[in-house]
Amino acid sequence: MSSAKKQPDVTRQTLLEAAFHEIHRNGFRAASLEAILKKTGVTKGALYYHFPNKKALGYAVLDELIGPTHYNKWKVMFEADDPIAEGIQMIDGHLENIDENDLVCGCPLNNLAQEMSPVDEGFRERVNYIMRRWQDMVAAGLERGQEKGHVRRDVEPQKAALFLIASAQGCIGLAKNAQSIGVYRDCVSGLKDYLKSLRPAPHLHVAKSRR
Repeated sequence: MSSAKKQPDVTRQTLLEAAFHEIHRNGFRAASLEAILKKTGVTKGALYYHFPNKKALGYAVLDELIGPTHYNKWKVMFEADDPIAEGIQMIDGHLENIDENDLVCGCPLNNLAQEMSPVDEGFRERVNYIMRRWQDMVAAGLERGQEKGHVRRDVEPQKAALFLIASAQGCIGLAKNAQSIGVYRDCVSGLKDYLKSLRPAPHLHVAKSRR
């Protein structure tokens, strides 16, 4: 493929990434197309070539950036034989790497759920799709953990997955409101305790591991 043919794709991706940061910082309704154009150096005509309006750009940010980011972030954790150990490691890693932008702006997905789901069906449907797929992925990981003896058999994977997602979203939401890493640290400590509670009793885990 020639560089000329590739350029529209590069331009589109540049616009998407700039729009993501603008929406994350200011919310969708307050996001400025002029600010996105200024940041990217893209012309207004090029913007409307790729996205007929601001709403189409917002939908694409959800579909192509925010959704895949969430899937990839949790995919590693819940493809593991021991999702609890991986989950705790993932939480610790995020805690070590959380930056000021995370505290100031919060979770991009949850922000759009709160802002746009009540007022726009297209946003609501997209957020719901991402959340349900996320839940199904986590539940599948917990089921795998049950098969490997790392998760209690009496755990209901779909319900546990929903609670984990709600807790993760709540932790970053509380930290955003408080503008406090301490709040986030305390909240995810409780989340890790919940994950640990999903483990079978030690003697049952050992017996399963020896099979």
